[in-house]
Amino acid sequence: MYLASPATAAASAVAGHITTEDDLPEQPSLFQEGHGKQEAVLVTHHDSDKEKPSVIEGRVWLVMEDNIDTDMIFHNQHLAITELSEMGKYTFGNLKGWEDFASKAQPGDMVITGKNFGAGSSRQQAVDCFKSLGVQAVLAESFGAIYERNAINAGFPIMTYESIEELELQNGDVVAVEFETGKMTNRKTGKSIMMQPFSDVQMEIYRKGDLLHV
Repeated sequence: MYLASPATAAASAVAGHITTEDDLPEQPSLFQEGHGKQEAVLVTHHDSDKEKPSVIEGRVWLVMEDNIDTDMIFHNQHLAITELSEMGKYTFGNLKGWEDFASKAQPGDMVITGKNFGAGSSRQQAVDCFKSLGVQAVLAESFGAIYERNAINAGFPIMTYESIEELELQNGDVVAVEFETGKMTNRKTGKSIMMQPFSDVQMEIYRKGDLLHV
């Protein structure tokens, strides 16, 4: 049993499997009977089957604050919004000094932040707003436990680091991040650090698109 918005319920009915209106497949899922047994075999077709990169590059935003909670990331006054495409413009709208982040961020950017990022409520919008903007990843010293699980389940890349001082990063620098090894490199200086790499489970979910497709 799943709780879903009307839009998600309609999209799932059309697709033949649980999905969102933003991720409708070109062909619906089909159910076929197994050979020799009365069992259903789900045959799905969806874009998340496409190979996703294990190395990404992008411009960084240094939001170096600790304990940024989900209400700062995505204010509770916007929780009625269910369209992924509409969530991005409210990202960090309740974080002092970063209220204009959504208007400045570009697809492919990454966010580097401090400790306990995503503390507080379990709202999924605090993850999905970054996906809506096209932000590739969030890198933090640590994450709130629920936020970490929500991000991994949604196939959104997050990683943790111990220190980034050695990278001598400035806002706007371009970094390369390797999910499998945990290596992050500042393209301007050539300096690198090692972060916590993806686990096998995180990599599988990321490559499939989200937990529902694993």
